[in-house]
Amino acid sequence: MDWKLPRQGACRCGRVKITVSAAPLVTMACHCTGCQKMSSSAYSLSAAIPAEGFAVTEGEPVIGGLHGADAHHYFCSHCMSWMFTKAEGMDWFVNVRPTLLEGAGDFAPYIETWVGEKLPFAETGAVKSYEALPPMEDYEGLMKEFREWG
Repeated sequence: MDWKLPRQGACRCGRVKITVSAAPLVTMACHCTGCQKMSSSAYSLSAAIPAEGFAVTEGEPVIGGLHGADAHHYFCSHCMSWMFTKAEGMDWFVNVRPTLLEGAGDFAPYIETWVGEKLPFAETGAVKSYEALPPMEDYEGLMKEFREWG
């Protein structure tokens, strides 16, 4: 797929801007109740972007959402848009909310996670579904399949 890179993005108010200059490793929808609450929706969407292909180009995002040691959720301090997540110990990628990017419709989810907590009406069209998270050893194959699918 031609990802038409780089892509610009911004929070709802436009005070925090981002640029994605690398193709996603995989796209996802998460049905966990935490994502439902943080996104005020049935699920959250994300695109795992290689860290070197992601930049905040304007503004200063703040940590919000769950303030745990494992994941840091970044928001605009003004409009409170949930913009991206960085997982502790996994600094090689950033989970970006693709709806913030130009051409967000190109980022259909390839996998969906936490379907055990899925709301009964929520459908994503994802190719692969997982009751919780995929086992760590599956990710390399999933990323390869995603590249072929895209």
